[in-house]
Amino acid sequence: AEGGAFRPVIHATGVVKPAREILLRPRVDGEVIKLSENFVPGGFVASGGLLLQIDDTDYRVALDQRNSELQQAIAELEIEHGRQDIAERDYRQLGKTLEEDNRALVLREPQLRSAEAGVQSAQTDVRMAELDLERTRIISPFDAQVLSRHVNIGSQVSPGDTLARLVGVDTYWVETTLPLDRLQWLSFSNDEKGSKATISHRTAWPESQSRSGRLYQLVGELEGDTRMARVLVTVEDPLARQPGSAGQMPLVIGTFVQCLLEGNLIQDVVKIRREHVRKGETAWVMQDDLLQIRPLQIVFQDAEYAYVKSGLEAGEQVVTSSLATVREGARLRIKAAADS
Repeated sequence: AEGGAFRPVIHATGVVKPAREILLRPRVDGEVIKLSENFVPGGFVASGGLLLQIDDTDYRVALDQRNSELQQAIAELEIEHGRQDIAERDYRQLGKTLEEDNRALVLREPQLRSAEAGVQSAQTDVRMAELDLERTRIISPFDAQVLSRHVNIGSQVSPGDTLARLVGVDTYWVETTLPLDRLQWLSFSNDEKGSKATISHRTAWPESQSRSGRLYQLVGELEGDTRMARVLVTVEDPLARQPGSAGQMPLVIGTFVQCLLEGNLIQDVVKIRREHVRKGETAWVMQDDLLQIRPLQIVFQDAEYAYVKSGLEAGEQVVTSSLATVREGARLRIKAAADS
């Protein structure tokens, strides 16, 4: 029996999912006149990269018109400033004191506020026209892969139409399920403190290939049929596009994969293989060439090992073979010694 501190390994299976996914839709209408060469299913687009161009002729004309209206509003404001100067000079020459309301009317203050509001409204219209013009250029909101495209050159699009489906390429999730009693042995975090995860695909990847991830988040809902906890594992650079991931296998969305989750450290326990735990959570121990049946206090069991808190000491000899007669005090011999 081996004593010490150990990290159990929890086995699970999960489904690869994108951490970021959007259905791309336009905010203006018009005819598609240009497509990026990377805007194809499977293509990669950088954040801010142009995906497609909507005909912007009408929007440029609208912007010119809004600019003209702004210049007209500015001119009216300047004229009103001149009128106010004249009114103020006439008021001083009059030499009389008026009530505040009458004084504001004489000095044309309402007309000035109206002219200033006209300029602000015209500036807002110009900004809206500029935004509409900018929105004729459909760009990628993040580094993404195009999973599907629903338009082509000549397509007429309107707000609400689906142009494409994009997924982020920086991070994927593996969504897996675990029994609730396993959660206490795991750490959730999106930094270096999250439990390590090893992802593999037995049927599609070579046996030597795997990807590394971190246990990220516990989803606040049980899986419907199994009533197990749903958890997310993050995998950085899932498509192995960065130099640091060269030679690694890419993850494919929708794939079922195997996850090995490294549990929290269990201190001061003895580790034995699960098949050596006998009926009633006991172990057969060879003590002074005699069989002892020891009850065990098992802290945790993973797929391969049982971690024993009491009932077994490090270095003791655990019987691994089957015995014809199982009774306390039965005489035992080590097979290798008996055969020799």
